[in-house]
Amino acid sequence: MMTIKTSNLGFPRLGKNREWKKAIENYWAGNIAEEELNQLLDELEHENIEIQRLHHLDSVPVGDFSRYDHILDASLLFNIIPKRFQGREVNDDLLFDIARGNREHVASALIKWFNTNYHYIVPEWDDVTPCLNTERLKQYYNETGHFHSVIPGPITFVALSKGGEQSFEDKVRTLLPLYKEVINHVSAKGADYIQLDEPILVTDQASDLKAITKEAYEFLAQESDGKVVLQTYFERVDLSFVAELPVYGLGLDFVHDNGYNLKQIKEGLFPSDKVLYAGIIDGRNVWASDIESKKNLIETLQEYVSDIVIQPSSSLLHVPVTLEKEEIDQAVLDGLSFAVEKLDELYALKQLFNEQDAALYEQLKERYTRFQNQGFKKLDYQYDAVRASRESSFETRRVLQNDALQLPELPTTTIGSFPQSKEVRKYRADWKNKRISDEEYQSFLEHEIKRWIEIQEELGLDVLVHGEFERNDMVEFFGEKLEGFLVTRYGWVQSYGSRAVKPPIIYGDIKWTEPLTLKETIYAQSLTDKPVKGMLTGPVTILNWSFERTDLPRHVVQNQIALAINEEVLALEQAGIKVIQVDEPALREGLPLRKEYHEDYLEKAVHAFKLATSSVDDRTQIHTHMCYSQFGQIIHSIKALDADVISIETSRSHGDLIKDFEDITYGLGIGLGVYDIHSPRIPTQKEIATAIERALQQIDRSLFWVNPDCGLKTRNEEEVREALAVLVQTVELFRKNQQVSERA
Repeated sequence: MMTIKTSNLGFPRLGKNREWKKAIENYWAGNIAEEELNQLLDELEHENIEIQRLHHLDSVPVGDFSRYDHILDASLLFNIIPKRFQGREVNDDLLFDIARGNREHVASALIKWFNTNYHYIVPEWDDVTPCLNTERLKQYYNETGHFHSVIPGPITFVALSKGGEQSFEDKVRTLLPLYKEVINHVSAKGADYIQLDEPILVTDQASDLKAITKEAYEFLAQESDGKVVLQTYFERVDLSFVAELPVYGLGLDFVHDNGYNLKQIKEGLFPSDKVLYAGIIDGRNVWASDIESKKNLIETLQEYVSDIVIQPSSSLLHVPVTLEKEEIDQAVLDGLSFAVEKLDELYALKQLFNEQDAALYEQLKERYTRFQNQGFKKLDYQYDAVRASRESSFETRRVLQNDALQLPELPTTTIGSFPQSKEVRKYRADWKNKRISDEEYQSFLEHEIKRWIEIQEELGLDVLVHGEFERNDMVEFFGEKLEGFLVTRYGWVQSYGSRAVKPPIIYGDIKWTEPLTLKETIYAQSLTDKPVKGMLTGPVTILNWSFERTDLPRHVVQNQIALAINEEVLALEQAGIKVIQVDEPALREGLPLRKEYHEDYLEKAVHAFKLATSSVDDRTQIHTHMCYSQFGQIIHSIKALDADVISIETSRSHGDLIKDFEDITYGLGIGLGVYDIHSPRIPTQKEIATAIERALQQIDRSLFWVNPDCGLKTRNEEEVREALAVLVQTVELFRKNQQVSERA
């Protein structure tokens, strides 16, 4: 009988209590020295490895534990260092500066990792000389126990890069000798195999990459000593192509492939001389596996494949660490599985097949059955009763809104949030833990709102915000207040760098039962004659940034959320709020990796946004916001949202987004983020002026807004004041003189 082995593609970096985040941020703040940072992170990495070894994995991943981002790690490994940062020692301080920027230089671009909510740092090839920085190799091997090294594959690494004069193929060829050195080095250190992650091969782009992929892996097979496993995930792969590559094993996703990978295997396309690394446990969602169906899947695979290793469908980076300390109603808890619990599922299946030990398998099966019998779907929704398009055209609305708001040319605003200081976080924690009363907490919130309304007026901003001091996160906050959501206590996942979010879990039907944001917004508006924006998160983003239920089609859940947000939009409007922002930063990131699914996804996303926002009067100005995505391919859908104003990030893309407006007459209000809020550096007037001037070459000046590229919650007060002062001063120069970048 075939022996089933288990493996993993990657483990969450954050730690059970976000130790990773805290250590790195303390280092940035100067509270700990480099030696202590290294000690803390080494201990956490060791703990992660031990957790996986205790679950009897046949091989544990090493190299997935990054100090910021695994793609940035590979950039430093291969000396792909942005020109502006070259000439320095290749160490963690350099890594952090590339990722975050410093006072002299802007950070590298930050882009969504395929269709997830993780962000990677884009490698820059301008004026680089690739070579192997051998000191960076240490993170890719371990001195004890069975392990495999996890490294971004050469095709994916180059596909996610930008810049440089070399062709795609020549960039790959430049890297191949370096990959050979890495493979040989970690093999000599005892790696069972080398996992080269190639998720780019599950995208439509793969069809154009076959020749260079074949060349690359033939080179590595001839020139390297180690066993290479080509790992794919997030979608299906063309098995007829990758099966021919000279690698030891192939990793396939059997969860998010829409059934295609299994179909190809049944057609006999998996080669007999390779090991199948079967991604059968969902690495991207928190629901427990239907363990019986996984058993059946393994039995089916055994009919066609002779050597199988079972694993999650992707790195467990995308889920929280463990349910260990969560206090959750048992009815829902039975259906949940975080990273550690997913390792339990792998071990249960391994024991069942190899040892005929069904104890853990039967336990997990019983829990899953109990959960399935709960029946969380109960409500009926009247979607047709809510308008899904605005009453009048934008041109008609624009006249009425201009008259109502009386804003100056090039109006300035922010995206919504202001600094979540230690004091803000302490008050919120004290309130949640009942150490202070509701009255004390509300008094503090009003004090902060009043203080920041005064700061915004002093700075001269035109449309103000209340600051969102009552909110922990733009999605979690709504998950706490809407029915059908569960918010965990420790369910953190990494979004980018040290930024951790706690996605709510959608387990039941979603319903608005009371105002969500009304009290704080009305209070802020009472303090000023300037318009204050109501700040909401849109249905597409709430769904994409939550762990979604899987017993209903996505668009049904999305529309449930849209109806709930619509209720809040109407409540704000009725209270006299004239500007309402419904953010959709995740609209692009949820785009399926295969183009054949794009139209359906975008139609449903646009419909949900309009369902949430279109019931308002023509005089009410609807804003939305999007950030850190590649917008060119969805620019027509962005226009179809029919938002009166959309704000979009352009600072980290260094203005590349402007090109997207050369091919479309947008014709709606637009604000382009003119400085990077994720960097501690203060922008100069010249930088902001240059960004504005470039934008105005393509965008109607009368429709143009000026704002930062995202919310300001991660910055400190001094940074925010200084940066916004520069922004407002630069806009004042534009109001007097159209060309100011040279003067600035």
